[in-house]
Amino acid sequence: MIVVHRIDALRAGHGRLFVVLGVFDGLHLGHLYMLRELATAAAARQAQPAVITFDHHPDEVLAGSAPPLLCDPEERLERLAQAGVALTVVDHFDLKTRMTPYDAYVRMIAERVDLAGFLMTPESAFGFERRGTPETVAALGRELDYEVVVVPTLELDGHPVRSAEIRSDIARGDLAAAAALLGRPYAVVGHGTGRAALRFAMPVALPEAGTYPVTIDDVATSVTVAGGRLRIDDGVAREGRTRVVFA
Repeated sequence: MIVVHRIDALRAGHGRLFVVLGVFDGLHLGHLYMLRELATAAAARQAQPAVITFDHHPDEVLAGSAPPLLCDPEERLERLAQAGVALTVVDHFDLKTRMTPYDAYVRMIAERVDLAGFLMTPESAFGFERRGTPETVAALGRELDYEVVVVPTLELDGHPVRSAEIRSDIARGDLAAAAALLGRPYAVVGHGTGRAALRFAMPVALPEAGTYPVTIDDVATSVTVAGGRLRIDDGVAREGRTRVVFA
């Protein structure tokens, strides 16, 4: 998978692209469903499936604080590649991005690559004041010669699969419910500094205070969560990137 940093780094050589835009935090079952639909829509238009996402959660700018991460940024890219995405743009979300109208944002893409279209859900919206809806983006497409494909949000047991629900499940310690929506056991990635407690570059979703069984490098152990911190209970000093998988 090609990774491009910022929209303005896109080039004609990246080919014909069919795009979905989103945070994709967690790469949960709903996201994987969207990526399958993206691949189908792209193939039907002789295009490559592409994702536009962000280096920080947009709520950091939009709401003043971002929700805790469900997926390490590096792992998010790895999982996008595994899902068959050909190109991912990691754009920077700042005040300028927030104030950019949807049509100007789309034109920035269309000016740089052969834009085949966008995949959206009925609830999708982007750009200043979230005016980039399926209807308005499709109307612009008639001018710029691209298509918009709208697919429903994935539902399980009658409820849409959303990152906010997964965060809620994790926060109350229901890791089995979170895993069911993620399609895999929940995991966090921190940085070991030779001590039992892991350091996180950005806030990550942690369960309520308690002790939890985990695996680290396929070795079973346990962690204690307290005060928003995670301590590995086996006392083994770890250095560098450490992935903790909740059992």
